[in-house]
Amino acid sequence: MKAYVSWQQDMTFIGKANSGFSIQMDADRSVGGNGSGISPMEMIALGLAGCTAMDIISILEKKRQDVTGFEAMVDAARSADHPKVFTNAVITYIVSGHDVEESALLRSIELSVTKYCPVQAMLEQVFPMDLCYEIYEDEGGGNKHLVHQGVWQNLIQE
Repeated sequence: MKAYVSWQQDMTFIGKANSGFSIQMDADRSVGGNGSGISPMEMIALGLAGCTAMDIISILEKKRQDVTGFEAMVDAARSADHPKVFTNAVITYIVSGHDVEESALLRSIELSVTKYCPVQAMLEQVFPMDLCYEIYEDEGGGNKHLVHQGVWQNLIQE
């Protein structure tokens, strides 16, 4: 994979990788940017969320789960001192649907963590992550109620 950034002005850069899509990056005003784009650390958190989310929704669909909504939220803590790296993260998977099986979601999380998501595999070498989940029954009309929640535990011996 190749990626590059091209400086525009101040702290604004346009990034592009093999896919050909562009993304604007910028820094916060407090450090000389204009706040006109996503920060590099935000991109890492989004990359983590997107990678694992794509795995899990794909697996849930293959398991024929009736999912009507899905989110993966990353809450990543950063050190107070420079370079302000991520020190830990909580990923919360929020699934809405009809009779979504908890076991199917747990297996999907397991496969994402242990087999498919390269972003998570790489980042878990650097900082710990807790993986939480919530399953809601979709009642229609924007109404839903919580039916399962928990924390995924890796029971595979390494």
